[in-house]
Amino acid sequence: MNQAAQSKQNVHGHIVFFFAVALGLYVAWLIRDMLALLYVSALFAVVLTPIVRATSRVQIGRWKPFRGSMAILILLLAVAGAFGVFGFFALPPVINDLQSLAGEMPTRLPAILDKIKAVPYADRIDAGDLLSWIQRGLNGGAAYLLSSFKAWADVLLNVIAGFVLTLYFILEGDEAYRWFLSFVPTASRHRLDATLKRAAGRMEKWLVGQLSLMLILGTLSTIVFLLLGVRYAYVLGVITGLLNLIPVLGAAVSLVLATLVAAIDSWGRVLGVAIFFVVYLQVENSWLAPRIMRSRVNLPALAIFVSLLLGSALGGIVGAMVAIPTAVLVSVLVEEYLVKKSDA
Repeated sequence: MNQAAQSKQNVHGHIVFFFAVALGLYVAWLIRDMLALLYVSALFAVVLTPIVRATSRVQIGRWKPFRGSMAILILLLAVAGAFGVFGFFALPPVINDLQSLAGEMPTRLPAILDKIKAVPYADRIDAGDLLSWIQRGLNGGAAYLLSSFKAWADVLLNVIAGFVLTLYFILEGDEAYRWFLSFVPTASRHRLDATLKRAAGRMEKWLVGQLSLMLILGTLSTIVFLLLGVRYAYVLGVITGLLNLIPVLGAAVSLVLATLVAAIDSWGRVLGVAIFFVVYLQVENSWLAPRIMRSRVNLPALAIFVSLLLGSALGGIVGAMVAIPTAVLVSVLVEEYLVKKSDA
């Protein structure tokens, strides 16, 4: 009798557990955007925390001026100052050239059309049609910006929220981490702690590798732009290096910007810029990035490429940016809890 009652109680417990899990999954699906924002912010905090710690270790004699939140404030001020200096030197010549180009467009349009007609199958372009096409494009772009204002506002709010969450995770990440580990049974807590710390170390190495790729591309592109005589070579070089943080899409945007600027002067410069990007991307994707990333994160090139594809498909630009750190985390967990367990 007691055995039957205990069996009935176990069945009831399994049913309650099933519905609790189903309810938890349903709630998680409803707040999936918030959970994704928390995950991305925590991941960025893990990657950026070593920079904050390195800044906090700077000392003048026995005085450490950059402790705790002061280190984050100094980094924010440094980043804001760098962008401010960049904008101060980069934007005025671009704005002046755009203003002069807009004023000279009616007189320069025939010369531009002559250059375009030199391209095969482009000799049927009419100046009036081109002007009306440009005007329709500008009007359509303005209408699109107005109609999508709410979407852009939501994106801006998510960016601000993610930035604030990242700061909080950097400042209070240790407390949040210990709180997370408190849900794990004591017997397994030490193993999970060591595994996650090993994953964090490999994520830090990924950041160093990514910064190396950004520096290489920014330096090489600046040199090539200077040799080709492309306008705003330093500005384009800095932008190209920074955009390399965004896999695939960053290189595409850099290529479009550089070719548009090069097209102002000559098609030869456009061809030179296109050849440089094609050659560099082939070298980076097939040789440079796999070697740098593999030595840093200990992942094969195929795993890196697949993780980038999956991240882009699931989360767009942000998904691509956190794809490799996520792959590192998954790889370390699989190695610890699946591969080693089966080997044992």
